[in-house]
Order: sequence, then C-alpha cells, then structure tokens
Amino acid sequence: MDSSAVALHWLEATQLSFQYHKSLADRAIVQVSDEALHRTLDAETNSIALIVQHLSGNLASRWTDFLTSDGEKPWRNRDREFVDANVGRAELLATWDAAWNQLFTTLAALSPTDLERTVAVRGESHSVPLAIQRSLAHASYHVGQIVILARHWAGEQWTTLTIPRGGSAAYNEQSWGSASFFAPGSARG
Repeated sequence: MDSSAVALHWLEATQLSFQYHKSLADRAIVQVSDEALHRTLDAETNSIALIVQHLSGNLASRWTDFLTSDGEKPWRNRDREFVDANVGRAELLATWDAAWNQLFTTLAALSPTDLERTVAVRGESHSVPLAIQRSLAHASYHVGQIVILARHWAGEQWTTLTIPRGGSAAYNEQSWGSASFFAPGSARG
C-alpha cells in the first residue's frame, strides 16, 4: 500500500473516531433532563451544558480555516464558554452540531498531501496529523466527562452506550460464536 493510500485510511479512521465520540456524547445527552444539562456536581465542576459550550467553541475555532489560520480564532471567547449561557437544549445542541459539522466537513476535504503541512494552534506550529490528534484527544476527554455526568444524572433510567456491565461473554458469544475472543486451543486460549 502506498503512502497516499495509508494517509487516506488514516484520515478515514480519524473521522470514524470523531464520529464515534460524538455519537457517545449525543446518546448520553439525550438521556438527561433539560435541568440536568445545567446541573453541576459541585461548585468546582462543569455541567454537561458547560462542557458542550466549551467543546463547541473549541471545535469551531480549531476547524474553521484549519489549514490557513491559527486554530485559536480571535472571535473565540474561551472564558465565556465556562459561564452557563442558560440556553435551551435545542439552541445548545444546534451550536454543538454546527461545530462538529465544521470538523467533519474540514476532515472530509483534507487530502494526503495536506498531512504534510504545518498549522498553528495558539501560535505553536503543529504538523497536521498532530493538530488532528490533539483535537481528537481533547474531544475524547470531554466526551468522557459528558458520559459520566449523564450516567450519574440519569441514574436508574440510564441505558448503557457500550457493552453492559457483566455482558461481555454474551457479546463475545454473539460476535464471535464463543464467550472468549481467543478460540480454544489457540496460542492464547
């Protein structure tokens, strides 16, 4: 496989990873009440709404003109992202979806040769792959926060987003025809 094909596969895998993480957050957010979106665990923690505001601002800034301008845009007010705007669910999620759409549109437009370029994030030079991985790691971190808060606020009404606790053997059986990934008699089974 030539380097161009590897680059395309890497870009596709990266896009799938971002899509997976957005899906986790979306499926968690839908499970909490409008009030719980704005609830915090204590005075020093962020609500789901604040995390959504922050990640939306970050993604919009980083992925607008990704290849041609610094990832930290002059129009972004990061500090304001951590002040609850007290907007309703529809407005909050419209901003969220717009930011993710900016990311997905930009990622889809990148070519293998774009991966050889350098971009700026807060005045620091990053290779395009590093800037992309930095964004993926940041988004994944905050999606994890959203999921754990949603899980907490949903309580017994929570529907798991992945394999349910105690359900690995059944999942493996359904997926591979046995309760273990490694077949009996294999080097590891």
